[in-house]
Amino acid sequence: MKSSLTKSLYVGLAVLSLGAVASVSTTANAASKAKVTSSTTLKTAGETRNVEVTGKNALYSKPGTVKGAKVVASKNTMKKLASSKKSADYFRAYYQKVTNKGSVYYKIVSMNGKYRGYIYGGKKEGTFAGGVTSANTTTKVTMPSTTTVYFTKPGKSNVTWDAPKYTQYKASKQIKDTTAYASDALTVTDAVKKTREGSVYYYVKDAKNPAISGWIYAKAVTPAKSDTAKAENGITFNYINKATGASVGSAVYEFPSTTQTITSAEAQKQAGIEGYLPAGYSLASVGVLGSNAATFAKNSSVTVYVNANAAAKLTVTPTAYNNDVQLPVGMTLAFPADVQAKLAADTFFSQPKGLLASSADIQAHLTTAGADKFVIATGTANSDGVQPAYQFTLKSVGDGIFGSSVNAYYTVAKGSVTNSTSTFTPAN
Repeated sequence: MKSSLTKSLYVGLAVLSLGAVASVSTTANAASKAKVTSSTTLKTAGETRNVEVTGKNALYSKPGTVKGAKVVASKNTMKKLASSKKSADYFRAYYQKVTNKGSVYYKIVSMNGKYRGYIYGGKKEGTFAGGVTSANTTTKVTMPSTTTVYFTKPGKSNVTWDAPKYTQYKASKQIKDTTAYASDALTVTDAVKKTREGSVYYYVKDAKNPAISGWIYAKAVTPAKSDTAKAENGITFNYINKATGASVGSAVYEFPSTTQTITSAEAQKQAGIEGYLPAGYSLASVGVLGSNAATFAKNSSVTVYVNANAAAKLTVTPTAYNNDVQLPVGMTLAFPADVQAKLAADTFFSQPKGLLASSADIQAHLTTAGADKFVIATGTANSDGVQPAYQFTLKSVGDGIFGSSVNAYYTVAKGSVTNSTSTFTPAN
């Protein structure tokens, strides 16, 4: 009995001791959690609160050391955002909390709105440190040489913004469609590039319609008026192949500033000018468009019939690019006979006179004919059958016009070939 009672007392004391330890541990753990001692809304200009994360800290639903804080974005995710090349992954800081441990936390939101939460910001209020650092989302660049520009392709794409997209939080469009402002002259007053992407933006002012002034992608404006803009003050020529009835292009002639109408004869004259007339075609008639008495006002259009020009050859002339290799005296650079035969048989090189052939197309057909790399042997083979030779490798070729010639530039290497294998061996 006594022994049993003694054991019971020991067990009871042990349980009490464990409970006491657990109570002390819980109290100590609760006491170790930080508490927020101050909360402040950040009110400085938005651009001064643009930040980028460093990847050193995770993003939390509350200051990270406060009870109940949950991970919104892991440290690994924040590392990826820190090395991002996209402006969408910058952040805007807008709220500050300080704990009784002296730690500063900032509430931040990504420029695209995908991430939002608290991140450790160091020990000094109003200073970005720890998990965040100040960011310059744009960088100044040189102004364009011509500051009077027009919308390149008026419409719903590449409109003006109050800031380049994602360089400021909630950057928004100034206008959704620029079609109605196609003829407005815009003045470039500032130029920046997105720091991460490197794309250039201009701030443009519209004196006629100030409300649409804003930032626009640099390639969305041009010193030359678009056809849409010109059409408002001129005439549109719609070119039709007389033989097939197919449309082969259009062009816009803008009237001189003091002109309201032009005669049919003047319209015909302008329609036949190089630059308006589609390449490879000629006017199907001469004199006037329509009747002799016809006139055309601004924003009018007229059908112009044309005929395809007769086919003409595009001659490709091989030319040495580098001058560190001297060709033998009297040697004229020309394509080998087999290559010449393939080029002559290729109908690509015979098209309507005046038509443009692109550099890429010419190069593709030269390659098909074996003219991208060839070897020309010179002199006499020695007793081992080795003969001096030169290898020509295509470096570049420009655009060409049928009825003329274009140079194809080749890198030249000196070496030799053997009668038995015809394999080119570069000289030492």
